Amino acid sequence: MRAELALPPSKRDLRLDLFRGLANWLMFLGHVSTSVLAWFSFRNYGFSDGADLFVFISGYTSALVFGRRMLEGGFVFGTTRLLRRVWQIYVAHVLLLVIYLASVHFLSNHFNAPYLIDRFNVRLLLNAPVEAITQALLLRYKPLNLDVLPMYVVLMGAFPPVLWLMLRHRNWVMLGSVLLYVLARQFNWNLPSYPSGVWYFNPLAWQLLFVLGAWLAMGGADTLHFLLRSRTFLILGLAYLVFAAVMTLAALIPDLQRLFPRVLYEAFTPNDKTNLAPYRFLHLAVLIALAARFIPIDAPALQAPIWRPLIKCGQQSLEVFAVGIYLSFIGYFILETTSNGIVAQLLVGAAGISIMTAVAYYRSWSKRVEKPAHAVHPPADMAGLAATPNEQRQRAAPLNRRKYLN
Repeated sequence: MRAELALPPSKRDLRLDLFRGLANWLMFLGHVSTSVLAWFSFRNYGFSDGADLFVFISGYTSALVFGRRMLEGGFVFGTTRLLRRVWQIYVAHVLLLVIYLASVHFLSNHFNAPYLIDRFNVRLLLNAPVEAITQALLLRYKPLNLDVLPMYVVLMGAFPPVLWLMLRHRNWVMLGSVLLYVLARQFNWNLPSYPSGVWYFNPLAWQLLFVLGAWLAMGGADTLHFLLRSRTFLILGLAYLVFAAVMTLAALIPDLQRLFPRVLYEAFTPNDKTNLAPYRFLHLAVLIALAARFIPIDAPALQAPIWRPLIKCGQQSLEVFAVGIYLSFIGYFILETTSNGIVAQLLVGAAGISIMTAVAYYRSWSKRVEKPAHAVHPPADMAGLAATPNEQRQRAAPLNRRKYLN
């Protein structure tokens, strides 16, 4: 049975790093929860946001890296490598959780800011600390803004058999993903949260973005390549993006609501993020297609110095993401306890992005220094744990050839 991966064998796709870094920056700005910084994230200009982009790219890179491992070493070897990365993501979540909870508790007590306890969903920790920690370790209890990594752990943990099947029948797997998405939305399937409710990011719905990324990486992009050359798709896609921008802005600018019939406006408002509304999925899909059309993999502009911080943040994505989540809380606290003016918000946003970028450059340097101490084939970059471009080139196998699977 044949399987084929669609990635140039000796070139890292800087577009993935660029947009993954952008997703990290956008999520940080959005999580600070201020009026000014929110306008620098594209959640105010369309149905999707940084989280959608982050999940999609992770599915794409997961299939590339661990699909190669399964092709070369078999299912068991590929699965062990993938689960090792799942464990690292889980540990990163637990470490972030502990520091996050401790910081909220400390700052609320020492700066007379009790409102932080309820706003960031930490009350449960004070009322029943052992139960809260237990449920947090089970990924059921999540403070505010700590929802993405638990979803990641679930998607990645379930990915080995999905990837194995996709190497053989990618279209059937994609169809199964669509079916699960439809059923989850139709019957309100979701995972339970603690002490009540369901997951904010429903993994049974959000898996569609993750699997779509994997499907495109496995050759599905060739199936849809005709869309990139279609003038009709270009016009319709741009029109949809304009519609999404005006509809989203209408929720923030009441005067714009008069442009739409009330029934139409209420169909898109509020934006269903938990179950990944179809219009939200379509919005990201159009953005991805247009980006692929206008930014080819060998675009000279990708080498421009101005994009290097974003690319570096994308290459060290897990560390940057975790730091960004923590900094969003610190930024919110600083603005609430000092000044919430426009200048203060801009300074907090710039400082946060600068720290995230510094962390990315440090981790890149650290990995280069530690590289001689590791084996010839270091752990693969996956789901936000990025390798340096040199590491990627060294371990890249010829992926455009066809392989037979036993």
